[in-house]
Amino acid sequence: MSQTTQLATTAASRLSETARRDFAVVVPAYNEVDNIPALVSELRAAFERYDLDGEIILVDDGSTDSTAQKAREEAAGWDNFRVMSHRRNFGKTEAMVTAAEHTRARWLVLFDADLQHKPDEIPRFLEKLDEGWDIVTGRKIGRYEKNAVSRIYNSLNQRIFKVPVSDLNSMKAFRRDILDEVHLRHDWHRFFVVLAYARGFSITEIDIPLYPRVAGEAKYSGRSRIVVGLLDLLSVWFFLFFSRKPMLLFGVSGLALAALGLVVGVAAIGMRLAGHGFRPLLYLVILLEVLGFLLFGFGFIAELVAQQQADLDAVQRRLRARDR
Repeated sequence: MSQTTQLATTAASRLSETARRDFAVVVPAYNEVDNIPALVSELRAAFERYDLDGEIILVDDGSTDSTAQKAREEAAGWDNFRVMSHRRNFGKTEAMVTAAEHTRARWLVLFDADLQHKPDEIPRFLEKLDEGWDIVTGRKIGRYEKNAVSRIYNSLNQRIFKVPVSDLNSMKAFRRDILDEVHLRHDWHRFFVVLAYARGFSITEIDIPLYPRVAGEAKYSGRSRIVVGLLDLLSVWFFLFFSRKPMLLFGVSGLALAALGLVVGVAAIGMRLAGHGFRPLLYLVILLEVLGFLLFGFGFIAELVAQQQADLDAVQRRLRARDR
């Protein structure tokens, strides 16, 4: 028995009856037809081996091959397995959200179709959730083609957002209702943990082996992905830092420009009194003062919007608490 199987068996033995059945494994899949037979077979074997009775939701994300059809054929007669399809390729974030909207399971386990992680890890994630954690992330152990890029990305996230885990782009499990509070934009599945942690949800991490892809092609590669990832990171930082206190951006910037305009104005008056009038300085003063007061005004408006959003979030939390 391998170490992975031993750990999974131990974890499964500790699971409550609720944990064994009140979960859904979410499998985003895009052009993964060659991996489907092994995926379904290994998932079925793991469910039987560890006495699990949750759902499996494979979301075919607009594949151009026969991924969805092959999945239905391989899982025929297995009631736990469902296949959903997007009309076109939207991305992993949308696949995750689609699955969450079509299940009532308490917990979701995000599992890639390429089998670079094994279904035997599922009981270990469920055990941590059963202990009371809101989110459990996996830390990849093993050779990784994009190791350098991943290390830099994770290091930036740890430094900027202070998240207490070291790998944000791996297998993970979490409470489904977190998605009621954390609204994800396109490609923001990579920042799901960051956004959830900012909302106060608890996070822990476990080591999981990484295996080489057997078939198909990697979907997230190329230098363009690095640029997109960095821009998204800046967007998330901007969103988290300024969305709650927009006056910090608009107000401070406006006051700085207005103050600079005042300094330039004093300098222009001094030059004028000395007999060296310079009309462009007057135009610069007008520009700085107008921009400064406009930005300061935007800050007030943004603060009103932020307050309205905070009030709406509070109402939604009360409604969810009442429904529970």
